[in-house]
Amino acid sequence: MRVLKISIVAAAMLASAAAAAQAADAGAPPAGDYQAMGLYLRADAGWSFLDWSGGNNDNNVALGGGVGYRFNDNLRTDLRVDYAGPYSVGPGADMHLTTVLGNLYYDIPTNTAVTPYLGAGAGYGWGTVSGGNNKDGAAFALMAGVGVDLTDNMALDVGYRFREVMSPGNNPMEHQVLAGIRFKF
Repeated sequence: MRVLKISIVAAAMLASAAAAAQAADAGAPPAGDYQAMGLYLRADAGWSFLDWSGGNNDNNVALGGGVGYRFNDNLRTDLRVDYAGPYSVGPGADMHLTTVLGNLYYDIPTNTAVTPYLGAGAGYGWGTVSGGNNKDGAAFALMAGVGVDLTDNMALDVGYRFREVMSPGNNPMEHQVLAGIRFKF
């Protein structure tokens, strides 16, 4: 099972690097695509449901933010820092989960203000457990959601994310429902 998880993280990292290389090798985009390109900032808040065989399952708030870059109408990437917790995982034990993930998203074209997307990310996570062993290690996430353009420079983002920190022993996994804003430059 651990080999499968490491393979998933490696594949996500490889896909992210390949997509960035392909975008760089594609040359200058057509004039209409310049409007889609550029930096963006994002902030998200939501609710997270911990699924952990190493202690009690729990749920609590999830917060995150990051900076990203849109390559074209369909491909974007971002670097995010996310926090969830504190989760009550046992008598006198709480867990806080933080990750730093590089993510790659594919926006499905609809030619409307509503744009569904799929995404994957890989990075590192810290699970701080009071009264127990910390759960640090490689982390990955899988995302699906929808962006709704509010203005030319601002989009509402609502989505689902599965996030896991792979550490020795039991891995903390989360199912999250998030809503946020993306500010495009």
